Amino acid sequence: MNKNAILKAIEGFFKFGESGTDLKTEAIAGTTTFMTMAYIIFVNPAMISQTGMDFGSAMTATCLSAALATLMMGLYANYPIALAPGMGENAFFTYTVCITMGIPWQVALGCVFITGVVFIILTLTNIRQMLIEAIPMAIRSSIACGIGLLIAFLGLKDAGIIVAQPATFVGLGNLVSKPTVLAVFGLILTSVMLVKKVKGAMLWGILVTAVAGIPLDIVKYQGLISPPPSMAPTFMQMDVIGALKMGLLTVMFIFLFMDIFDTVGTLAGVAEIGGFMKNGKMPRVGRAMFSDAAGTCVGAAFGTPTVTSYIESASGISSGGRTGFTSVVTAALFIAAIFFSPLVRMVGGGVEASKGVFLYPVTAPALIIVGCMMMQSITKIDWKDYTEAIPAFLVMIMMPLTFSIASGVAIGFISFAAIKLFSGKGRDVSWLVYLLAALFILRFIYLQAK
Repeated sequence: MNKNAILKAIEGFFKFGESGTDLKTEAIAGTTTFMTMAYIIFVNPAMISQTGMDFGSAMTATCLSAALATLMMGLYANYPIALAPGMGENAFFTYTVCITMGIPWQVALGCVFITGVVFIILTLTNIRQMLIEAIPMAIRSSIACGIGLLIAFLGLKDAGIIVAQPATFVGLGNLVSKPTVLAVFGLILTSVMLVKKVKGAMLWGILVTAVAGIPLDIVKYQGLISPPPSMAPTFMQMDVIGALKMGLLTVMFIFLFMDIFDTVGTLAGVAEIGGFMKNGKMPRVGRAMFSDAAGTCVGAAFGTPTVTSYIESASGISSGGRTGFTSVVTAALFIAAIFFSPLVRMVGGGVEASKGVFLYPVTAPALIIVGCMMMQSITKIDWKDYTEAIPAFLVMIMMPLTFSIASGVAIGFISFAAIKLFSGKGRDVSWLVYLLAALFILRFIYLQAK
């Protein structure tokens, strides 16, 4: 096939004509999307490696799972939507499931894989829609905000801006220490670039901060390009049987809940921006959600937490991306990124601030800013209705204070059901919410009895 024939085949497959786009526009859009979400290549390995997972393997798993899931979204669903390990999901995986609950990362990956399979089943049935409609908006929105606060809290901790204090639990850290100064520099720099609408602001913020850390002897230059790190330490290491034996139903539910609503929220958002809605519905939504669910299964098999659709895809759509070819370009760039493992290790590596205390000043600003972005959902909460506002507030405040997404979700469901019921508005609540609230109460009783 000659060049023109290939181009025509691409245009025909992705339906450029129907979407009013062309190859150049789609390629620029795919590159733009990659630039806005490439920070996950640095942040995800830095976070999940704290569970004991191999850093290099986690980096390769991040890139390849993102590439394959995004490629499927492009080829199967024909949407300009990119996927990668989710920020809320990897925080839940690392700090709640593995560190706080003491669950081995292999078992945690088993939980992720099972939820991916369940998500696929739900996608093929009407149960998915029932779940979406049953969960109150106040709970959904507050969970997103609570995760944002927890992620920001983690970022502030990784930056050394806040530290543990015996008398007050937390307190202000040493703001003149070199790692903290570097983190503050990165936070201000990235924030300014976001305000100025610099494309790939998060990525550029991370890279410039890393370069600034070299003369401060905080960041060690290790080169730029090398063969991809082996995935052997994490590939197919998920322990599905262990996940089932340990009865981690609550953990799996949280993973599933987060994935479903991350996906639904992102798809709705990008569909609105891209003008994909037809008669109030998104065409091929089942294919899009199937791609997302399959990505979760692939990610778990490779060695990374839940893979989900990224709202950052809106940047590529805003640049003109209208078809799956945008996603194909983004996927290709994720594959290329696996050859830059020395750079990722240099950026994502921690620095020992004191004995046993490690800071991550280069990636910490990204966590703080992502946390800020996730707070946008707070406007969807009816703060004048205390039956909605109080449970929402409890979700948001309990996640960072308990250092647990699961605890925040549980308290949210329990308080929402109880306040609605005893204030005479019980009939406004779905039976599913009462069921989940009862299960969460039993979970707390079980945990306290252990």
